[in-house]
Amino acid sequence: MNKPAFTALTVLTLAIGIGANSAIFAVIDSVLLKPLPYPRSEELINVDISAPGVNLNRAGSSAFLYFTYREETRTLENISLWRHDTDSLTGRGDPQEVTTLDVTEDFLTALHVRPILGRPFSKNDTTSGNPDTVIASYNFWQSKFGGDSHVIGRNIILNGRTHEIVGVLPQNFGFLDYKPALVLPIKLDPAKTVLGQFNYQSIARLKAGVSLAEAKADVARMIPIALHRFPPFPGLSEKMFEEAHLTPVLESLKQSLLGDIEKVLWVLMGTVGIVLLIACANVMNLLFVRVQGREHELAIRSALGATRRQIAGELLRESLTVGILGGLVGLALAYAAIHVLVALAPTNLPRLGEISIDPATMLFTFGLSIAGGALFGLILALKHNPSRINVSLRAGGRSMSHSREHHRARNALVVAQIALALMLLISSGLMIRTFQSLRHVDPGISNPDQLQAFGVYIPPQAVKEPEAVLRMQQEILEKISTVPGVISAAMASFRPMTGSSWQDILYAEDHTYTEDAVPPIRRFKVVSPGLFGTLGNKLIYGRDFSWNDLYDKHRVAVVSENLARELWRDPHAAIGKRVREFKNAPWREVIGVAADERDDGVDQKAPTSVFFPLMMDNFEGDSIYVQRGVSFLVRSSRAGSSTFVAEISRGVWAVNPALPLASVQTVGEIYNKSMSRSSFALTMLGIAAGTALLLGIAGIYSVVSYSVSQRTREVGIRRALGAQKTQVAGMFVKQAGRLALIGIACGLVGAGALMRLMSSLLFETRPIDPLTYAAVALFLAAAAVAAAYVPALRATGIDPTEALRAE
Repeated sequence: MNKPAFTALTVLTLAIGIGANSAIFAVIDSVLLKPLPYPRSEELINVDISAPGVNLNRAGSSAFLYFTYREETRTLENISLWRHDTDSLTGRGDPQEVTTLDVTEDFLTALHVRPILGRPFSKNDTTSGNPDTVIASYNFWQSKFGGDSHVIGRNIILNGRTHEIVGVLPQNFGFLDYKPALVLPIKLDPAKTVLGQFNYQSIARLKAGVSLAEAKADVARMIPIALHRFPPFPGLSEKMFEEAHLTPVLESLKQSLLGDIEKVLWVLMGTVGIVLLIACANVMNLLFVRVQGREHELAIRSALGATRRQIAGELLRESLTVGILGGLVGLALAYAAIHVLVALAPTNLPRLGEISIDPATMLFTFGLSIAGGALFGLILALKHNPSRINVSLRAGGRSMSHSREHHRARNALVVAQIALALMLLISSGLMIRTFQSLRHVDPGISNPDQLQAFGVYIPPQAVKEPEAVLRMQQEILEKISTVPGVISAAMASFRPMTGSSWQDILYAEDHTYTEDAVPPIRRFKVVSPGLFGTLGNKLIYGRDFSWNDLYDKHRVAVVSENLARELWRDPHAAIGKRVREFKNAPWREVIGVAADERDDGVDQKAPTSVFFPLMMDNFEGDSIYVQRGVSFLVRSSRAGSSTFVAEISRGVWAVNPALPLASVQTVGEIYNKSMSRSSFALTMLGIAAGTALLLGIAGIYSVVSYSVSQRTREVGIRRALGAQKTQVAGMFVKQAGRLALIGIACGLVGAGALMRLMSSLLFETRPIDPLTYAAVALFLAAAAVAAAYVPALRATGIDPTEALRAE
């Protein structure tokens, strides 16, 4: 191989390893290592609670806790409630659903964010009875008001109510992964606050010198104070909240954003690091070949007076040059990889918009480059032995046989490559098994790609009476049903597989509950007739709701199969039983049992659920309850097309032109997002494993190919003595096979250890899966033999006469 081709191959091999590591480091640096974009962000914490008494890991926050924390805390400041929401914007072109953030007055103060125009919220803004106000995002200000500097004091209409703009936020403002168009004040009244209603999240700042443990102890002290300060929600008692054992759950705001992605990213960093090791082993093998080909030249230099230090210096400079070139090309590959990752936008990856090749990533890249180049040069310098000058000069260079030491070093590197490649291939194989398992899970929905979902909210200012709301919703449903291609349509208070249904306690009439005991938490879902058929979720027993049930306010309910089994053992036995949400609420007869639905994604168990009609009497404290904000679910083979969405929009606006459509998407998109963590890990591991396989096979090929070139005389003698071509080829294939088997044996041990660390990523797949391990090992062995066969076949074409004459 000529020098430019050799250099290009070496640089590209190293660049692949460095580029992959630089790309994943850029993700880790941007997502995990950088602080949140707020001053002293390490002081910001998420203040949550759990309720182990009712098996609730995260309950959120509530007004009764907020008021207590604000008045009694010794460790926290700027305590705030917040909630992500959407609202209907009208009066400025077509009706539009905009993303909003509902917050209490100290929220922006807690983040140390000030509006660039106007003011933050004050106590008056968050007090009931005062005029409605709003703070606009920079983009909303630019798009709706053209950046008018006199926007303060202007009005917009949200959900039918007029709101005065009092401020404009900085251009890059965002909270966690939300980019709200508008920020609205939460209006709370301490006199009307009750125990319960965990409708919010809460953040705060730690006071100077306060630790997270001290803050947690302080919150634990305040919870009993809150329980005695406010009355319980009607139908509940203070004792029930005590039995729920409300417990503080405090963590940094950054950690609450990251969730479990931190472990996934570090695992991926480790696996991509394996690719770099394989690439380095390959480069080391290539450099061994190059230096061994220059032994005659180096021997002449030594004979002419060059010192070992001078020769070592030259080898080090050459290796550093290769390393730096590999780093530059690797940085370009990383830049491209980051752009692809951002374009793919994996939904489980937070802070996606902040990922970039920044100075830290560049420093990391060139650190790898220089470290790799220096290591290569050091190893080559140590391998160079001036005491072999006479032997090298007499041998003439190229036809000189390798020392056993050189053979052992190159073979050891190939074994390491094979072992590391096997580890990555097995991890990728197990993730494929995991993905297949997820795909075979029945989510309780058939053909989700054919389900179009969108939200519509009917505000009280538009339609006041509950029955009029229901009639408008039914009219919209009828209009949608006339759109060509629509098979069926229904409404629900939730969107499938998003975990958006709320949770509450549920009593069963034929069960005995001790005084003030708290029944388990269930998922509450409010639905229209026809929902189960539209979703493709079968009713196992009983019947669906009818429109008469809704308009006549029949006290009926449908329960999930797992809830029916838990309460009555046999799902069929649930029919005719009665349930209610509070002790003083009316009983509602169970008329049907529906198959379980995986509300939280296909990798999570189906929760126990109860379904209620869209309109009821005496429900959740309302004399007449109606669900104003609903998700429409439309089954059609046209779902997802822009023309279909446009026709549906016209159907909605034919009923009420002031109602915008919110969060238009197919349920198939939601379904795919529910597997995003597994698909992201699978994609990354698949790329790493594929790269490792190519580099490992290249290592086998290079070793056998070079062995053929060095054993030309031996092959010539064997052929002259009558050796068959198959025997000659088999000699080299067996050499590769031995290296592959040793590498596979080492890799199997390493894969077992690696997959135990990655077990949290697997779903219904064991970390030690014999079928996967065996299949990958056989595949890699076959690939190694195939890689060795090409140069081995070339050896069979050697002419014995020419080979012996060349010596």
